[in-house]
Amino acid sequence: MNDPKPGFIGKSVERREDYRFLTGNGQYTDDITLPGQSFAAFLRSPHAHARIRAIDTAAARAAPGVLAVFTGKDVAGVNGLPCGWLINSIDGTPMKEPKHPIIAEHKVLHVGDQVALVVAETLAQAKAALNLIDVDYDVLPAVADTATAAGNATAVHDIAPDNVCYTWALGDKAGVDAAFAKAAHVTRLEFVNNRLVPNAMEPRAANAVYSRADDSYTLYVASQNPHVERLLMTAFVLGLPEHKVRVIAPDVGGGFGSKIYLYAEETALVWAARKIGRPIKWTAERSESFITDAHGRDHVTVAELAMDGNGKFLALREHTTANLGAYLSTFSSCIPTILHSTLLAGQYTTPVIYSEIKAVFTNTVPVDAYRGAGRPEATYLLERLVDTAARELKLDPAELRRRNFIRSFPYQTPVALMYDTGDYDATLDRALDLADVAGFAARRAESEKKGLRRGLGYAAYIEACGIAPSNIAGALGARAGLFEAGEVRVHPTGKVTVFTGSHSHGQGHETTFAQVVADKLGIDIEDVDIQHGDTGKTLFGMGTYGSRSLSVGGTAIVKALDKVVAKGKKIAAHLLEAADADIEFANGEFRVAGTDRKKSFAEVALTAYVPHNFPLDKLEPGLNENAFYDPTNFTFPAGTYVCEVEVDPATGAVRIDRFSACDDFGNVVNPMIVEGQVHGGLAQGIGQALTEGCVYNEDGQLVTGTYMDYAMPRADDLPHFVVETAKGTPCTHNPLGVKGCGEAGAIGSTPAVINAIVDALAPLGVRDIAMPATPYSVWKAIQAAQKH
Repeated sequence: MNDPKPGFIGKSVERREDYRFLTGNGQYTDDITLPGQSFAAFLRSPHAHARIRAIDTAAARAAPGVLAVFTGKDVAGVNGLPCGWLINSIDGTPMKEPKHPIIAEHKVLHVGDQVALVVAETLAQAKAALNLIDVDYDVLPAVADTATAAGNATAVHDIAPDNVCYTWALGDKAGVDAAFAKAAHVTRLEFVNNRLVPNAMEPRAANAVYSRADDSYTLYVASQNPHVERLLMTAFVLGLPEHKVRVIAPDVGGGFGSKIYLYAEETALVWAARKIGRPIKWTAERSESFITDAHGRDHVTVAELAMDGNGKFLALREHTTANLGAYLSTFSSCIPTILHSTLLAGQYTTPVIYSEIKAVFTNTVPVDAYRGAGRPEATYLLERLVDTAARELKLDPAELRRRNFIRSFPYQTPVALMYDTGDYDATLDRALDLADVAGFAARRAESEKKGLRRGLGYAAYIEACGIAPSNIAGALGARAGLFEAGEVRVHPTGKVTVFTGSHSHGQGHETTFAQVVADKLGIDIEDVDIQHGDTGKTLFGMGTYGSRSLSVGGTAIVKALDKVVAKGKKIAAHLLEAADADIEFANGEFRVAGTDRKKSFAEVALTAYVPHNFPLDKLEPGLNENAFYDPTNFTFPAGTYVCEVEVDPATGAVRIDRFSACDDFGNVVNPMIVEGQVHGGLAQGIGQALTEGCVYNEDGQLVTGTYMDYAMPRADDLPHFVVETAKGTPCTHNPLGVKGCGEAGAIGSTPAVINAIVDALAPLGVRDIAMPATPYSVWKAIQAAQKH
């Protein structure tokens, strides 16, 4: 861990927010009941693809307690949900953007598509009324398979008759082809990066109310970015004045990306709240979440790595078909492109790279960012290739990586990114020590005595966090800024309230942000209050995703703090009868340089609000500052993970015996919270590798729609994690020197697990394992290899 610094930065301060959560005093959206509360339920399509011939809602409207029933005809004049990132195809044509209605109008395009909205006095009455709605469907063939969607005889959307949204590319195709032509060795893999369901602990929920008194709306919603939710809903869909809509995201029970987006349900509730003049609440049931929350991953990939005779990487290329689902979700278009292909250099000096992505529509739930968002897919592709290449070249996997590590910074990759700093040898060496790789051969021998196979898998990942800067992102298609805002309000007593546009839904912002503020101002952490999640309180904000909170949101706060201190120096100079330039600030005190004359932070704060004999011609009263911060670059956390597994070849059962991780997150504000974030990411990445897999049948029916079929990782699936944060290479372009940490575990763990399983089974002829590597999947791979 980083050595604790004076003050609060670097200390494992206990999470301040945990007391209310552990004692049941958190307030989530579903906990909020408003005067005159009504309840909503959505009728959802049982078909993956069908025309709506007719809907009879008469019986439902007449049912007890029903206040209103709305269908697609009622919202036909409402715009569709927008996509926030424009991607152009190789030929320069823009991506296809079909309308995503808030209630299906003419067709349903996936199981779970909303067909009608019922509002009633009670939730039970709303649900009962759903059964009284009669829908006449003309069922159509479904497109459910990612690999065969392009060019399928059935079109999901008329605007995309071949089901292709875009075909996009990045890199030097000619250079890559030339490098492959002269390569001494080429490693090739074909694989599927399996589709995942997010499964946040708290399901999505919304409660919308309209006030006739001032013609305003308030939406309580389980969201990761309330300001973006408001902007998209008002400006692009409902056409409402933004200042007349307040969005509040109270406590949120996890998101993992699935609560970034603007969804149809909350938008429909805001629209309907004015129609009925009552607040309307909707909370998803878990079965609804499976068929409505944006899914993740779902790539079908062919990847190749070209090397010279010494194992130096010459070139990499990929051709991936990425499933977007039935509609474009808020950021879905940039996940398999901008956030994926730009990470294909990894930690290596590969001179040329070419990535071609074909994004397709299918009759499945929309796919968007899920913890890591494009970066896990890139790391899986690259690290599976590297381990496979090492085996083919009969090289130690760690040695092959060392031969290709980047060691000179800043480093311009061939896929657009500029790494500012890193030390990949250090994290690899430390991970090998933590994993006791030196003792692996003895442990393998012991396993073999028991008839078991033991394997060791590596993954050296890099992540790009805090998407930035806005002008570059805009040039790449982003339809929004990617800055963050912070406001620091110092009260007359010296207590501080901070308003941030970042949103906490498990990350611990109320603790880490307070640590930063207390450290910078030299005050007690209990004197700092962190406010977030309310567009009526905060200036603006882009929310929390992409491991951006501290590096972007925290920097905005630091910049506001700098303004507070600068003004405080002027006030102190007046009080101490000194020149502004002679005032120094440290440890909560303003001091005249070279003397013992000083004023405390609290004294200066009080003077700001009680300006007796104040030079009002030079200073205005108050001590309240705000700042916006737009990063000049991503941050680039990196690390090495080592997984050790034991496999029973008779049954295919896999047991993770050891898992070791060494990460470089730059400077660390709270080591305990960082370790917790890594643990959570590891669990999710291991879940993808071993148990989780979202499966649709050929008719577009979700086969894995409950926890009976969709296997979330359990405690006994996970080993004891050995996690260490390296001394680190601080980020060079934010004042805290921090990098993102929230997604790293989910990025590096998946390929490490699969590499370990393949290593264990390589003597049996197994070269690859499909995810999830369930016992049956592993057993099948063993049987297939032995037949050959």
